[in-house]
Amino acid sequence: MVYTSQLIEQTTDTGQLFDPEVVDSAKKIYHTYYHLHGELTRTPIGVAVDRKTYRGQLLFTKIPILLPGECFVPIDELESE
Repeated sequence: MVYTSQLIEQTTDTGQLFDPEVVDSAKKIYHTYYHLHGELTRTPIGVAVDRKTYRGQLLFTKIPILLPGECFVPIDELESE
């Protein structure tokens, strides 16, 4: 079991880059949700994306738990560009 807060610390400490396909999938998921729901009532902390299928979901809890094979993309990475 891996907490997202641990992943955030690992990525900032090691300077690890995200897989571009995972980030693209996360952006599509985020933008689809935003367009379907108009105004976001709650701001997500990021998106959990499966590395094999590139399917994912928005995460809203402060300390979500990722399933094996999932990777966390923080909201800051999604709103850039």
